[in-house]
Amino acid sequence: MASFSVGDIVKVPFPYTDRPVRQRRPALVVAAGALETEHDLLWVVMITSAENRGWPEDVPVSDTRGTGLPVPSLVRCAKIATIEAREAEKMGTLPLADRQQVARQIGRTVGDTMG
Repeated sequence: MASFSVGDIVKVPFPYTDRPVRQRRPALVVAAGALETEHDLLWVVMITSAENRGWPEDVPVSDTRGTGLPVPSLVRCAKIATIEAREAEKMGTLPLADRQQVARQIGRTVGDTMG
């Protein structure tokens, strides 16, 4: 069984919220550890092409080297999903500064909803 870390970029069957289909696409691991070892699950956020219309919560990938991403991309922090770890395939790793920005953005979003 593969072991993933926060900051890994993986290719996963990401669910869509507006239609009953799943497409393999890149995503960023935002929770693994015990979630993975105890439940075989990962929390991931979508990564999309920078050509797509941006959302306020998006974080641009500053450098695609080492990420496995073929084009300039955005981490779409508003689109989070729980996926089975066995369905993930590691592509690369997000640069540290970008990971910190994603963590801050997710923290702001979750803070707004958790009280």
